[in-house]
Amino acid sequence: MPEKPGGTEITELAALKALAQPRRQQILQHLTLHGPATSAILARALGLNTGATSYHLRELARYGFVTDTVPQAPGGGRARWWRAVPGDRRFPPPSRRTPGMRLVMDELNRHAYAADLALFERLQRESGAAGASGDGAAPDEWADAHAYSRGSLRLTLPELQQFFEEYIALMNRYKRPEAETPPGARTVHTRLLAFPAPGEDGHDLRSGEHGHDPAPGEDGHDPRGAHDPRGARTDDNGRETDAS
Repeated sequence: MPEKPGGTEITELAALKALAQPRRQQILQHLTLHGPATSAILARALGLNTGATSYHLRELARYGFVTDTVPQAPGGGRARWWRAVPGDRRFPPPSRRTPGMRLVMDELNRHAYAADLALFERLQRESGAAGASGDGAAPDEWADAHAYSRGSLRLTLPELQQFFEEYIALMNRYKRPEAETPPGARTVHTRLLAFPAPGEDGHDLRSGEHGHDPAPGEDGHDPRGAHDPRGARTDDNGRETDAS
């Protein structure tokens, strides 16, 4: 699937099913976070057998989500190494999904959101454990690097679409090959979730007002938030990006 401006839309139901399978999502996440791996490495990390991981890798490769790569160990050996294929992958918007697509997308998003939440909760646990150790060790300089922003905007549908494209463009500005990554860099996950407020139909519900009076403490960003980006995945409009 060649990359093109505005991303590559995945419309083939079989490709969507391949991506929605929970174990394959785990494999893709592991390859994205930890880099290339063999089926045996993935099996140990995910609690599977090598036959299962090999099968899932072949299915992901069939649709271009992973590909084999040069051996990552000295001497190479006979093991086959795999890496995730990064890209701006997008899904058909809800209005253009068939009933079959809707079922698959519901499953894909359910697992993806659960994985994101589990990853964030793990980070919170590890950060809390490090802060409570009391062993006198110097704090991790990344301990406070958790960006968190909550807010709302009054946007038209075209403006929301433009907002998303500008977000992707910003992500792409910071993407670079591993060889060009400076010392001290870490994998940083970002998640963007932007959705219309329930109960509105595009018309202002407040007696014809067109402005937006922010609620107390609401200025477009949560005042509790720090500033640090976190790697992109899917939004509720069915768009997926990969910051790798």
